[in-house]
Amino acid sequence: MGAPDRRYPTGSRPARPVGTAPMMRVRSATDPAPGRLENEDAVFRFGPLVGVLDGATVPEGFDTGCVHGPAWYVRHLAARIGLAVAARPAATLMSSLAAAILAVRADHGGACDLDHPGTPSSTVCLLREGGDQVDYLVLCDSPLVLDSGGEVSVVSDDRLAAAMADLRRTADALPGTDVDPTTRFRRSVTVQRARLNRTHGYWAAASDPDAAYHALTGTLPLRGPGALRRAALLSDGASCAVDQFGLFDWAGLLAVAAQDGPEGLIGRVRAAERDHPERLRRHKRTDDASVVLCEFDPVE
Repeated sequence: MGAPDRRYPTGSRPARPVGTAPMMRVRSATDPAPGRLENEDAVFRFGPLVGVLDGATVPEGFDTGCVHGPAWYVRHLAARIGLAVAARPAATLMSSLAAAILAVRADHGGACDLDHPGTPSSTVCLLREGGDQVDYLVLCDSPLVLDSGGEVSVVSDDRLAAAMADLRRTADALPGTDVDPTTRFRRSVTVQRARLNRTHGYWAAASDPDAAYHALTGTLPLRGPGALRRAALLSDGASCAVDQFGLFDWAGLLAVAAQDGPEGLIGRVRAAERDHPERLRRHKRTDDASVVLCEFDPVE
């Protein structure tokens, strides 16, 4: 997250003028998977923009065509998104993300094969405050939970899940379905890579800036009966509290994040991973987990 503003002592920041938009208060936490030294998630705040990125872990034994890893990629992408939004604050989040992906291509230098199917990639979840409204962007499986107008909803990009379900059906239809699990897993990863940033596949930030224009986007008001009051940006290592472990529904997730803080929500996930490993649907027993909670004070 961005550094705190130290221009004013605590409690002395000048109040916003009457009639201005609600102020966004942000809390965040990110935690690498237990036993992993490097966190392949990234959380950040640059002024009115907050984000969560979740780098795609490279399975053991697979090449990427790149001398960099997922952690490098998410750090550079986060920085480039911030620079793109600062340079063109009126631009859409889609175009800012596209510019950031293109800039990270240059950051790679000339030593990487950026057309390799395993090139580093990441999910993207962004929220930007802008006066009387907020804009959001969701790309791949890092969902956004919204509390607006007294209703809780979730913006979720389900294309990866759909591609994976189709992938499993394809793998089951291949000759030799009785092969050992390791061989089946390698087949699945190979097919999944072939579907990245393809029509009828799924989309994520990688090396092709066109992926940004396949993101889910929207705008919500910060005034009136349907005003946004809270939002949670999540990596799938945190959203699994709902969609894998069933610890609570999305409204319950927001309540836990607000009461116990983002770190408290991640703590619930870690306990579930220890106590109920049979409920995990991913190939990893644990995952990096990130939560950004945004709360908006109502206009007086």
